[in-house]
This record gives sequence, structure tokens and C-alpha cells, in this order.
Amino acid sequence: MSFFKKLKDRMFKSSSKIDAGLDAIVSDGGEETAIEPTVPGADPEPLPEPDIEVRENAAPSTDAAPDADPEPPAEPAVEVPDQVRDGGEVEPAPTPEPVPPSEPVKLNVDITAPLTDASAPEAPKKGLFGRMFSRAETAPVIRRTLDDDMLEQLEELLITADMGVDTALRVTANMAEGRLGRKLSVTEIKQLMAQEVARIMDGVARPMPLYARTPQVVLVVGVNGSGKTTTIGKLASQFKAAGKKVVVAAGDTFRAAAVEQLQVWGERAGVPVLTAPEGSDPASLAFDAMTQAQADGADLLMIDTAGRLQNRADLMEELAKIVRVIRKKDPDAPHNTLLVLDATTGQNAVQQVKVFQELADVSGLVMTKLDGTAKGGVLVALADKFGLPIHAIGVGEQIDDLAPFDPEEFAAALVGLDG
Repeated sequence: MSFFKKLKDRMFKSSSKIDAGLDAIVSDGGEETAIEPTVPGADPEPLPEPDIEVRENAAPSTDAAPDADPEPPAEPAVEVPDQVRDGGEVEPAPTPEPVPPSEPVKLNVDITAPLTDASAPEAPKKGLFGRMFSRAETAPVIRRTLDDDMLEQLEELLITADMGVDTALRVTANMAEGRLGRKLSVTEIKQLMAQEVARIMDGVARPMPLYARTPQVVLVVGVNGSGKTTTIGKLASQFKAAGKKVVVAAGDTFRAAAVEQLQVWGERAGVPVLTAPEGSDPASLAFDAMTQAQADGADLLMIDTAGRLQNRADLMEELAKIVRVIRKKDPDAPHNTLLVLDATTGQNAVQQVKVFQELADVSGLVMTKLDGTAKGGVLVALADKFGLPIHAIGVGEQIDDLAPFDPEEFAAALVGLDG
């Protein structure tokens, strides 16, 4: 399964919320309209090359499918002498001149199915997209005029998806530019919305940078339960697959369960996990881990930290201490500080980014648990407000459920567009 398919399927809570909201908005004051001629199948198409040849003055074919209707077909779409229709012996007609065998009269007729209309033979079976467009041709589309009232409803919908007031206003304003007064369908609004969301997020979609200096120290921070430990395991697995030598340090020394969980992920990823006795100073462990990683020639040292609430000053000071201590070993460390965010927290993630950025100089974001929330729009608000790189997003617990952030795929999944 492609990651986009997984993303779209698992962001159902967010996309279905927007989808249902758009249906209600367009239906409220919208009206049914005819299909525009741009829809495939609306304009007459040249007849396709026929599959069979019927020669003039020849007896009717007997090769029809066994289950074909035994009733004789109706008048074909081209003129044929009356004698041929009767199926009996025929005499050459004086006019028109018989067509030589090398120039058969071609009929656009499918002999495998009976005709129901003499002037309109049954079309060949259509594939998936053909059937979709056929339904579009027969079902009217509801469109609503884009006006101030509709824009206000769209803003409210995006705010309920946790996109934030400022970002929702920006998205809808860009959608309306040059389009006020136009009638739009739900699908057209989705396309515009996805386009504007992708535009906001395009500049922040960047992978975590890798540097020549070794070991490159990656400090992973976040609040309780945000998914730091599982994110470290998944990233370590991906870096190792890319040929990097990775070492992980279990910096959450206050919870034995956290250390054990990280060791399990270390085994899955095939990377060593450095630990310290329960209750040890996390800053001391980080310093020792840097020394060990240098001795082992590791390319990357990933340091897990204890989950801490952004409003707990004592815990945040402890994090600042870790940063001060590892800088004694390397003044440029940590080279990356990844803030792991839980998508289910919604707008609270905005405050988390603000506090952690001030204390730990956050260099990039990873958003987890997009599969369990209708608040996926908060990632758009974060991109719009802070402009921090978004390195990856997660949609599950498996080791391959973390992937590089793609703004277009995310935008399409968020609004429920098919990829």
C-alpha cells in the first residue's frame, strides 16, 4: 500500500469532517446544474474503429454470443438493402454499385449484444473512470455561488478542523481571489482548498538534514505521550536502512517502562540502545552517550528525553540542562532538535511549539497520530505560524508508518481528494 493511500485512509476523521461540512455548505443555497462540456463524454466523439466488417449482400452473421437475444436486431445505424435485413437469398441491387471485396462496408455494430436502439448502438463496456464519468453525466451536480456568506461558512469549517482562525482566513481569502460570483461544486472547492493548503505547506516540507560531523546529535523532545519513543525507533530504522550507523540513548531515566519500550524499538531497528540506572541524571546519560558514540564511530546519536508538559517549569529547566551539558562536549550540539507533536491535541500544539522553541531551539517537527483525530488541520496552522521544517508524519504504530512529509499528498488527504 502506498503511503498516500494509507494516509488518505487513516486521515478519514479529518477528511470526512471537511467533506460532510462542504456538502452541507454547498447544498445550503446551491442548485442543480447541468454538466459542463469539459466533463469527458459531454462532447460528441468520433465513432471508434469497428471491431467487425459486414459486407454488402452477405447473409447475416451467425457468430453471435450464445446468450445474445434471439430477437433480430433493429435497424442498424447505416443503410443496408432490404434484402439483407430479411436474411434470405438476395439478388444484386442495381444501385448502388456493389462494393468490391477489398472495400467492405464497415458497421459500428457489436454482434455480442443486441441493439436496443437502431440509431444508438450499445457502447463498449467502460472501465472504472468511464463508469465514474457516466454517472457524472447522468447525475446533476449541485453548485453554489461563491459569495461572502459562503466564504464565512468555509472559514468556520476550517476552524473546526483546527486550522486556526488566521490560517482559515488566509486559505479562504486565497480561494476567493478572482472567483467571487462563480458557481462551485464540492469537488471544485476541495481542489481549490487542497491547492491553497499545499501552497502554505510547500516551504516547510524538508527532510531532516544530515551533516558531515559525527556523531550528529539528534535531541528528541515533546510532551507526555506524543510518540517520541516510537518516532525514534522508526527514524533509527530508516537511517540504518540508508547506510548510517545509529546509536540511541534512553534519556527518560525516570520511567523503566520508557527504557524497555525504547529497547524493543532498538531491537526492531537493529541499533544499540544506551541506558542508565533508573533515576539517573538524564544530562549525565546524554554526555556519556556522546562519548560512547564517538568511540564507536557512529554517524547519528539519537537522544530520547522524558515527556514533559510545556507548563512545568522544573521539567523544562531539566531539558535546558541536557542541552547545556552536551554542548560541553560539542558546542554545536544538538545538531537537530526534533519536536514530536500529537495531532490529537489540536490547537494546543501551537503553544507547545512556542514553548519548546524558546527553551530547546527546535529545528524541526514530526507530527504523529494523524490517523486518530479530526484535528489534522493543526499542521497547516503550525506551518503558517512558525514556518519550521516538517520532517515526517506518522499514521500508525508500525515501523513503516512514518514517512517524509509531502504537502500535496497531505493536502489531498486532509480534504478527501483522491490521489
